[in-house]
Amino acid sequence: MTPYRERLVPPLQVFAALLLVVPACVLVFLPINLAVGWALGIVLYIAFGLAFVFGSPVLTVSPEGFHAGRAVLYPQEMGTATAFFAEEATAERGPRLDARAWTLFRGWVHPVLKVELTDVTDPAPYWLVSTRHPQKLSAAIDGIRPRTPGR
Repeated sequence: MTPYRERLVPPLQVFAALLLVVPACVLVFLPINLAVGWALGIVLYIAFGLAFVFGSPVLTVSPEGFHAGRAVLYPQEMGTATAFFAEEATAERGPRLDARAWTLFRGWVHPVLKVELTDVTDPAPYWLVSTRHPQKLSAAIDGIRPRTPGR
């Protein structure tokens, strides 16, 4: 059973803006064939839309670990998970960001979750991941992290 799963798909505004590909194709193909322009515009809109949806990274927490896109963080490698919102999230993605950190950002998802790493051989000090529900993700990570005395 997966306690947490989230796909970082773009908001509806991105798909609305993507609609501009249809009239662009119509204008390009207007001197050649109007029907081809409409057909190609619609096909491109659908193709790009599917690419946005299925190309979006998925955040998953399971007993095996925390998966962010293709990357995996195993439970024994996870330290404290901290949620950041609004200005704090912006600061974590910007001025406070350690250049060695592993990041997965999406511009349309503003909150972030910072997961400290306990593996001393890992050059990254932490993971910083965009998520719409950082508190739920943090709770799911806390649920699979091994308990040590004092935690």
